[in-house]
Amino acid sequence: MTPESDRFRRVAAAFTRVVEAVPDDAWDAPAPPEGWRARDVIGHLTEWFPALFLDSWGVPRPELPSIEDDPVGAWAGLRDAVQAALDDPAVADQERDIRPGTMTFAGAVDQLGTNDVVMHQWDLARATGGDERLDPDEVHTLLVGIEPMDEILRQSGQYGPRVEVPDDADEQTRLIAFIGRHP
Repeated sequence: MTPESDRFRRVAAAFTRVVEAVPDDAWDAPAPPEGWRARDVIGHLTEWFPALFLDSWGVPRPELPSIEDDPVGAWAGLRDAVQAALDDPAVADQERDIRPGTMTFAGAVDQLGTNDVVMHQWDLARATGGDERLDPDEVHTLLVGIEPMDEILRQSGQYGPRVEVPDDADEQTRLIAFIGRHP
């Protein structure tokens, strides 16, 4: 196993705990970002992960249930497919041209996908009244990595305007505010 595979396993397990704790009647609760419902957080991941990672590396897409019918099952199916690909050296070590350059499957998932799961864990927890605490080591790594790219990230349209927080705010608060959420 690779560090990227291990990291995804840890991050996915934390996200899964939040997913599995969502009350059945909370899946339609409003979620960050604006205009999303809690189930749309899962929908976002189950739409773009296969399109960017699985398709680009020729990994068969899993048959996932609809987020309308079974958001928990949709996440579990995606999680398991990505983890299996990360655990397979024949897939994990394959390189492809992908923005921001040539990357292995494991590197691309780690840099782009796993980070997204960390941030969306907070979104889902916020929407459904779950535990909003993120792994402090993951938060630190993400914050240190994205703060220098502020201008580039804002231009991408993937992040809302940074929310102002006190100078002495903890790292999780700063990360959530950086991505345009109100902590």
